[in-house]
Amino acid sequence: MGLPLGGAGDRALTLAGGGVTILAIESATDTVGVGLIRPDGGSAERVHVGGRAHAELLAPAIEEVCAVSGTGLAAIGRIAVDIGPGLFTGLRVGVATAKALAWSLSVPLLGVSSLDILAAAASEAAPGPAPAVAAVVDARRGEVFAAAYRFDRPAVRPGEPDRGEHPIDPGDVRLDRSGAISPGALAAWLSDLAAEAGRVLVVGDGAVRYLGLLAAHDGLDLDLADRLAAPPPLALARLALARLSRGASPTAPADLVPDYRRQADARINWEQRPPRLPGPGEPHGPQGGGDPKGAGRR
Repeated sequence: MGLPLGGAGDRALTLAGGGVTILAIESATDTVGVGLIRPDGGSAERVHVGGRAHAELLAPAIEEVCAVSGTGLAAIGRIAVDIGPGLFTGLRVGVATAKALAWSLSVPLLGVSSLDILAAAASEAAPGPAPAVAAVVDARRGEVFAAAYRFDRPAVRPGEPDRGEHPIDPGDVRLDRSGAISPGALAAWLSDLAAEAGRVLVVGDGAVRYLGLLAAHDGLDLDLADRLAAPPPLALARLALARLSRGASPTAPADLVPDYRRQADARINWEQRPPRLPGPGEPHGPQGGGDPKGAGRR
């Protein structure tokens, strides 16, 4: 899926001051996406839903975006990448690709939270006054990663200049949950938030997966959940440009790490496995110690 050149990129370049082409890489969920915004405001986006085929789909998506936008890799001046939380394999592929490109092109690299990207996209898409937003990423194993964003009551820091028409940065209004939580705990938390805020706009593939549970609670608005099941690559590009324009420091490629928030499923399964009973003729005692080959994969 792609978007034509133009449109949202104009606003992004107003925020960023123009003069730079940014490539955004998104791979935190089952969706693989790439977005690009040019200095003239033109933008292009490619999104593929490919299950766990992140490694196979990401490089072609980068090529497609560069081709449709008429941009060579040498013209890219910034790279942004979703660092999670999300799928272990997807994050590993996306972050590794972004680091390799930033290193080879000698351009600044900025990592952005998947939850912040979802929240920024929801704030842009929401009609009417800025709502409270909850971004929910499916963590698998019956859990989710989540954060709430109080766009409805932004905090103003001492000495901070007037934002004017600039969007509120999600990181400035985030109420985070540092680890994975159960769907029931999520529903209870967001229900309490809705009682205070009046309405909470809930997005992300975690919201889609547990739609029935969340829809049973008053004040939780799930109208955009399907549309914003995955962080949009162009929303990542716009947020990264805005942050860089406000002085955010890029990260050296060697120092950028994904926000996994927990071990890979294969390692969890290995550590939780029942002990193997010794077979005939085998000595009794601990069996199968050590880490299996590939236990860190997911």
